[in-house]
Amino acid sequence: MLRLSLFLLCVTLGAAAHAQAVHLQRLDIGDAARQWQAVGRLDLAGRGFCTGTLVARDLVVTAAHCLYDRDTGTRLDPARIAFRAGLRDGRAMAERGVSRAVAHPDYVYHAGAAARRVRHDVALLELDRPVDTPRLRLFATGDPPGMGETIGLVSYARGRAEAASLQNGCTVLARQQGMLVMSCDVDFGSSGAPVFSLAGRQPRIVSVISAMAEVEGRKVSLGTPLTDPLRVLRKALEAERGVARAASRGPGMRREAVGNIARP
Repeated sequence: MLRLSLFLLCVTLGAAAHAQAVHLQRLDIGDAARQWQAVGRLDLAGRGFCTGTLVARDLVVTAAHCLYDRDTGTRLDPARIAFRAGLRDGRAMAERGVSRAVAHPDYVYHAGAAARRVRHDVALLELDRPVDTPRLRLFATGDPPGMGETIGLVSYARGRAEAASLQNGCTVLARQQGMLVMSCDVDFGSSGAPVFSLAGRQPRIVSVISAMAEVEGRKVSLGTPLTDPLRVLRKALEAERGVARAASRGPGMRREAVGNIARP
């Protein structure tokens, strides 16, 4: 069994700038960008950002820890979260607020062990309005990838926060204790980023990024197989179990959004 040292990946405003990682394709022009516009940046109450993906016209999947204030551990008000689909250099295909949010019922924010924290680190956000743009391409979900399978990742991250980047050559290194251990290149801000199976004619979302870890000095990424947790989250939304509703903004209130990462 691999021994892991765990680092959560929700970026905070105090994070320093970071050089763009190698082997990543910046999705800022042409067809290469348009086909991934269901992936967007989640701006978190002026506190930082994560990555999220539309799995329906009004539902975004991300990591559960993105719903919590990193300093206090309290849940964020969904009214202060914004989803910016296909964000590229300040312009998004669509920007929506969040009306409801639910974390996996077995997720524990303060759980210490990597497996306990990662395997349920999934959340579902209901948008205040559907993204009904005709050119939007939604992705289906798929079964968990096997060990050694080639996968792809689309994410926003520290140092590449203004346009998503695609990495399509990473692999599944191991499956243990309900987690996927992957070679994908991630950084702070990659939390919630979709992991795609590249087998078949169309990419399918098979996981979301939860954390960065180290195995014997090698940096790896961790996620959870998505199929069963997503089913649980949809049922929780339907039954209103563990669902946080957005507080009323009132006529004079404005949603906060994060632009560039602030200098330390």
